[in-house]
Amino acid sequence: VQLQASGGGLVQAGGSLRLSCAASGLALGYYYVAWFRQAPGKEREGVSYRASSGSTTYYAGSVKGRFTIARDNAKNTVYLQMNSLKPEDTAVYYCSAGMISPTYWGRGTLVTVSS
Repeated sequence: VQLQASGGGLVQAGGSLRLSCAASGLALGYYYVAWFRQAPGKEREGVSYRASSGSTTYYAGSVKGRFTIARDNAKNTVYLQMNSLKPEDTAVYYCSAGMISPTYWGRGTLVTVSS
């Protein structure tokens, strides 16, 4: 099982990025998917998740209204669209998948937002 996150990079404040997380070895459609992030010197925090079925989603208060999580089960990929980025969004972003709690983790992709 492998989750490969990509799409990170350097962007100016106010800009946008779309992160992708491609899965191999498991069918993402059967799992809830989530994005976490870890900023330098801080603990990992949950950013967003999306249920395996239906449209149930969750967003951390700090990103609500700016980030959107989406999944394409046909491509076995989950996305995180990030708009209106702020310097405080700078972190390594990780995707995860699980049935009840995060079981599988990607390696992470670095997002740096300059002011």
